[in-house]
Amino acid sequence: MIGVVGGGQLARMLVQAASARHIPIAVQTGSSDDPAAAGASRLVTADPRDVAGTRRLVEGCDGITFENEWVNIDALIPLEQQGVRFRPTLAALSPLVDKLSQRQLLADLSIPTPPWVPLSRVAPSQPALPSGWTFPVMAKAAKGGYDGKGTLVLESVEELAQLIRRVRPEEWLLEAWVDYEQELALVVSRDSQGRVQSFPLVETHQSQRVCNWVLAPAAVDQAVEAFAYNVAASLLTKLNYVGVLALEFFHGPVGLQVNEIAPRTHNSGHFSIEACSSSQFDQQLCIAAGLPVPSPELTSQGALMVNLLGLEDHSTAVPLNERLQALSELPETHLHWYGKDPETPGRKLGHVTVLLKSDDAAARQAEAMQALASIRRIWPLPEEKGV
Repeated sequence: MIGVVGGGQLARMLVQAASARHIPIAVQTGSSDDPAAAGASRLVTADPRDVAGTRRLVEGCDGITFENEWVNIDALIPLEQQGVRFRPTLAALSPLVDKLSQRQLLADLSIPTPPWVPLSRVAPSQPALPSGWTFPVMAKAAKGGYDGKGTLVLESVEELAQLIRRVRPEEWLLEAWVDYEQELALVVSRDSQGRVQSFPLVETHQSQRVCNWVLAPAAVDQAVEAFAYNVAASLLTKLNYVGVLALEFFHGPVGLQVNEIAPRTHNSGHFSIEACSSSQFDQQLCIAAGLPVPSPELTSQGALMVNLLGLEDHSTAVPLNERLQALSELPETHLHWYGKDPETPGRKLGHVTVLLKSDDAAARQAEAMQALASIRRIWPLPEEKGV
């Protein structure tokens, strides 16, 4: 049995991958209504940061993995010292749970990132940007940010001063604004023997700083994909990281820059469930269980993954069951529904993956955009706040 700390949609898809391999999964999550709870072989009802709950989780488990990085590492160390096998290890996970330590790690490895400074270095009495910077700038919380949460676009010195007064500056960073042409992402894995596997580099597209769609493979030069892989392999090796890891990149005039690191499975890798010989969740499962890790080859010409986000106005929206039925009837489309309730505006409720047939990059892009338009006619994006 494998234990997973966390019970959201990432854990749910891990449970589904485990079912295909007939491996039982124990889940630690806060509620029996959470997405992964129904499919778990054993459920520990406890917040993922509750170490007492994790002590119950590890009983009878051969390995433990994580749904996300928001765990209490210091409190878990005694369990690891007692022989609990975490994948990734706590030492490998530790520098990745905080964006400040992530950026310092990347700097130490000379891996390019957007220019950044800790917010604590900005004088609260006379706040000013570093030399050469101009507004707007991006402010990011070091911990806990996701799907646009924990990020702020600052347009002026006044907004910068307000942020410094409102938050703990040592828990935030400032990032220079990046003019990029594409956002890219790469999911990789590394097993306990040091073997690295890589999914195709993908293009991602955001709406209101939440992922809207993902296209695999990205239409980029092979040198760009090779550089992204080398960056990922360097990180995995440096940390002796055993598990699945995702990197988000900006690609533009100054080349490829790492935006963020996610030490786990990732939204940008969901396409792999249908489009690859081994999904990101299958990779995570095999690594946690100590099984041979398959090579994750594309089994179609490409894939489009589209997120389904909760809509703002349910009174005017097509009923949920009708939307889901219409999506399920689209050709070459695979619907994943996470079982969340209620339909909270902007919340990730599911996704669809469309397998693409075109072998030419331009034709594949056109095919993907046509499929995206069909999906968004059925399930539009939430309206932009304030509009």
